[in-house]
Amino acid sequence: MIGSTAWAGKRFAVLGLARSGRATVDALVASGAHVVAWDADADKREAVVHAAQAQSLALDRVDLSIADPLTIDLTGFDGVVVSPGVPLNTHPIAAHARAVAVPVISDIELFAQARAGLPPHLVVGITGTNGKSTTTALIHHILQTAGVPNTMGGNIGLPILGQDALPAGGVYVLELSSYQIDLTQSLDCDVAVLLNITPDHLDRYDGFDAYAASKARLFAMQSAGHAAIIGIGDEASAAIARTVTRGGRAEDVTKIAPGICMDQSRWPALQGPHNAQNALAAIAACEALGVSREAIDAGLAGFGGLPHRTQIVGTVSGVRFVDDSKATNPESVAPALRAFDRVHWILGGVAKSDNLDACRPGFGHVAAAYTIGEASPLFQRLLSDAPFPVEPCSTIDVAVQRAFAAARPGETVLLSPACASFDQFSDYAARGAAFVRAVEDLR
Repeated sequence: MIGSTAWAGKRFAVLGLARSGRATVDALVASGAHVVAWDADADKREAVVHAAQAQSLALDRVDLSIADPLTIDLTGFDGVVVSPGVPLNTHPIAAHARAVAVPVISDIELFAQARAGLPPHLVVGITGTNGKSTTTALIHHILQTAGVPNTMGGNIGLPILGQDALPAGGVYVLELSSYQIDLTQSLDCDVAVLLNITPDHLDRYDGFDAYAASKARLFAMQSAGHAAIIGIGDEASAAIARTVTRGGRAEDVTKIAPGICMDQSRWPALQGPHNAQNALAAIAACEALGVSREAIDAGLAGFGGLPHRTQIVGTVSGVRFVDDSKATNPESVAPALRAFDRVHWILGGVAKSDNLDACRPGFGHVAAAYTIGEASPLFQRLLSDAPFPVEPCSTIDVAVQRAFAAARPGETVLLSPACASFDQFSDYAARGAAFVRAVEDLR
């Protein structure tokens, strides 16, 4: 795990004991910090206690107690570490900590604090409303192809504090959500990447401008001379690029413009205009890290893609099936529609907005649509003027069967829901798995 002597003797409260919270407690305890930990789930609390007891066999002293930070006096604490899933705009922990001037932070901020004690390394931080997981995994893959020691963490993969420190010359590749950036004060990325900003997670922010300002903080934390790679396909991102440029860092900024023609035929897992942008951002990041063009090209060609992100999961009787369950808002669906010529589009779930306007540029690629879940009546209404038939199907298995019956060889059945999954599934991955099972049942 990654720890720091800087935490020895300091006091931290940790709220939320899922994967990142558990790794945080382990790292703090191993570093000699005094830790108060809490989760509403009693099983998670018990697991943390057992882990600390196991650590006590190897450590002279373990200082861990179980208590809800809201019920204790936080005066004198050095930080409250919260899971990114804790909504600071509504959860009382923010006001409770603020009342005694205790910072509310994340495991990413702890990683930033630990960097001084790690072997010489570089950090790449990737954010954006859409595409950040693919871009993070792509940079990770290219670095692996080039033989550069690296690890992937943050909002993807294993918690960063739970991973082993890299040797000298290593690169930490971090996917960063706006929530994680909100909880970070000192992460100075050697390479910072912003792909795009479109309306999302607005239940956690005081409007779209506040959401965009969260993304902008990734660059505000950077030192001059560190690379800033910014997509300028939307006005909010373009405004951030202008701000960074006018702040005396013009030479640091690389702008990724939309609509650049590229030969993507060599990259099977990187199809569509959205993946062209992801690839350009990854190329720019790896060039900033000093990776050779030959290694970059090899990495792009060998990239296998990520589950549930325009992932081809099978072909039945000449019909291609694509799982894009991670597309939980209309903006992320739009490029998937344009990535294939004739699409039988499965959409629905818990709607995040009351329109599908962002998807309309791809309507010319759609042969038919099949609506599922809670949003089905809404989407039936929104697509009433669409230039293709729309069929209510209620569930994924019904939608797959009807789409397959209508599709011709060479066409694509695309699950790209434009919705959250929580009406019928625990998360987008469970929804994607259900899609795959429905496809397998066709064979």
